[in-house]
Amino acid sequence: MRIRPVLALTAAAAALLAAAPQGSAAARPVPCAEKSLSLRAKQAQDPTVVRISVTNRSARTCTVDRIPTVTFGDLDGAALPVPAGESGPYLLTAGRTAYAAVRTIADPADPEARRVDSIGVSANRAYIGRSFTARELGAGNTVLVWEPVTTWWKRSAAAADKALGAH
Repeated sequence: MRIRPVLALTAAAAALLAAAPQGSAAARPVPCAEKSLSLRAKQAQDPTVVRISVTNRSARTCTVDRIPTVTFGDLDGAALPVPAGESGPYLLTAGRTAYAAVRTIADPADPEARRVDSIGVSANRAYIGRSFTARELGAGNTVLVWEPVTTWWKRSAAAADKALGAH
């Protein structure tokens, strides 16, 4: 029966600890301002993969959505997250960059493939983000798209590639 008092004490301590930082600005970073974010995108050597990044150019830690929003030209919808999951905040410290990898199409010979002349990338679905033309990506005139997927933001490009299964 000694477990109950210890659990009660632990729960009470946890409640006190949780309550203390809530009023602190450092404990609850706010969403990054769109103007403080720098977005980049470039096609990888594998023409089915686009690597994207977001850099927090502000002097404060803030958050972006855990899953980048990637859209394709005038097509409806966005790349689905891999692994599947709900978005939430991703902490991006001042001056740091997060990376994601996008597979635009599994098989470039797929007869269902669509061709778009640009992709849109946003680190927060409430923001407009940035549009990259196929030429800016290094993809030529068009990007092939069919059932695209994106990784969650990662701490390195290599981690994003690994999460996507890219080489």
